[in-house]
Amino acid sequence: MIVRTRSGVDGVEWGNGLSYRMLVERDGMGFALAHTVVRAGSKSPLHYRNHLEACYCISGKGQVITSDGTTHEIEPGVIYALDQHDEHFLIADADADLELISVFNPPIKGDERHNFDADEFSHY
Repeated sequence: MIVRTRSGVDGVEWGNGLSYRMLVERDGMGFALAHTVVRAGSKSPLHYRNHLEACYCISGKGQVITSDGTTHEIEPGVIYALDQHDEHFLIADADADLELISVFNPPIKGDERHNFDADEFSHY
């Protein structure tokens, strides 16, 4: 059995906030789970080429915008799933951080970070 607390997991600066990787590849669960904090006012161009991801909002508000411009409002109780390795923008409202529970399949290793220096969607 694996038992962890968020306070016992170091936050990884993923690019526009902190990610508390609660379960990762080495845990052998077949998926990874993270408590993801998206910094207020940030806009992140993201693309998971090697993972499917589902995000369930637990706090804050924001938007996820697909590469074709379709906008989905995110608030507590909303889940979005990137079932096609979708390129997208994740935007946190300026008022407060956006907090998500993120599930990755296959699992992430746990040390991944995004790079927003290029003119493309950040990927891993």
